[in-house]
Amino acid sequence: MPAITIRVGDEEFDAEIDEELAPETARDILDRLPLEGEANTWGEEIYFPIPVDRGPENARDTVNKGDLGYWPTGNAFCIFYGKTPMSDSEENIKPASPVTPIGRVQDPDELKKHGAGEQVTVELAE
Repeated sequence: MPAITIRVGDEEFDAEIDEELAPETARDILDRLPLEGEANTWGEEIYFPIPVDRGPENARDTVNKGDLGYWPTGNAFCIFYGKTPMSDSEENIKPASPVTPIGRVQDPDELKKHGAGEQVTVELAE
């Protein structure tokens, strides 16, 4: 599982891409690193558009806190760190529409202090 670093604002988060979850989508994302964008939020989810255009691959309509996903509807990289507006709880997080699972971020609760408009960078870990 390739290790990546996600930078939101001036804070870095360790994460990994799990190629077994969605091999083709994971490879497309890894091939395009580094990725940069401006954070959008939907509840406790950060997402931003990336230059990947894929349909769903092993897509899920619920995710766990700390999951990373690719949102085919918006061609976006997603970081789930808590409830979205459609979620009942942090144990049953519902994206706006199904997402392709691609990995996990460590310490997702620390993302709660970040918000829309911040710069997000995803790159291979050194």
